[in-house]
Amino acid sequence: MSAPPGTNRARSRFAPVVQGSAALGGLYEEVTDATAAEALQKSWDLGIRAFDTAPHYGVGLSEERLGRFLQKQPRDQFVVSTKVGRLLVDDPAAPDRGDGFFGTPRRYRLLDYSADGVRRSLEASLARLGLDRVDLLLIHDPEDHMDAALQQVAPALSALRDEGVIGGYGVGTNYTEVALRFATETDIDHVLIAGRYTLLERGAEPDLLPACAERGISVLAAGVLNSGLLAAPRPGASYNYAPAPAAVVDAAQQMERACSRYGVELRAAALQFPVRSAAVAGVVIGAETAAKVADCVDQQQVPIPDALWAELETLVPDQELFASSNRIPR
Repeated sequence: MSAPPGTNRARSRFAPVVQGSAALGGLYEEVTDATAAEALQKSWDLGIRAFDTAPHYGVGLSEERLGRFLQKQPRDQFVVSTKVGRLLVDDPAAPDRGDGFFGTPRRYRLLDYSADGVRRSLEASLARLGLDRVDLLLIHDPEDHMDAALQQVAPALSALRDEGVIGGYGVGTNYTEVALRFATETDIDHVLIAGRYTLLERGAEPDLLPACAERGISVLAAGVLNSGLLAAPRPGASYNYAPAPAAVVDAAQQMERACSRYGVELRAAALQFPVRSAAVAGVVIGAETAAKVADCVDQQQVPIPDALWAELETLVPDQELFASSNRIPR
């Protein structure tokens, strides 16, 4: 199943700021119910009406917390996306942490990239969210299961969209190669690409963004701070879920110094950069506290001179620095 160039797709409702919910599931450190609720309330108060989650995030904890909040809001005033590819199984013996998430329910993840798994995953997500529908379903991290994801999951999600069960479907991945295959071989309407289209790293720029623009596929850019490096580029900072190489830190610091000369915070430029592309419908922020949510929204409204954008373009490092982050582990 493929969509020819110029396919007319429904306009994305995910724009321009999406509240991501991985951190609300305890990514890297435990987050309390109260902190998560305060972050979501701040998002709502500041006008954010698009939310992204996944069963993977906190083994369902993110969906449950987001659902408790959204159940109190008018359903026609927000859009929500979740993901398929992992089914959750209750297990009292499971640890309360796993895959970098802390304070999680006693469950484990079961990978399932089958057509039946899609419907089971959606039903379970709706139960955790306490909603009667989601607006967008994304195939989550399919890089190790491409045949099944392309041949079984994509057609199943396309059928759900045709039936009106979901508003749209797509893929959520860290790899441009994966996203590009879905963009060119299926009829997806959304791509969520994490970490590969940022102020620093441009892996999605040469091929993925043009392909999506040509086919009417809306792009959601996540991980735009590159694991926090573009918030505080210091030795020891994280990049792509690991300590950042010295050359990558140096490149980010050069950008930080340029921003400083214009009185602009580096994270403001990083948060605003992706939507300068017409292909990008929105930026997914991963703030887990009310203060961080407010800061993200504030930084996205900071005026950035054209001269600074031009200077930052001269500081984009050789993309070979990031070859490993774009390479799918084999």
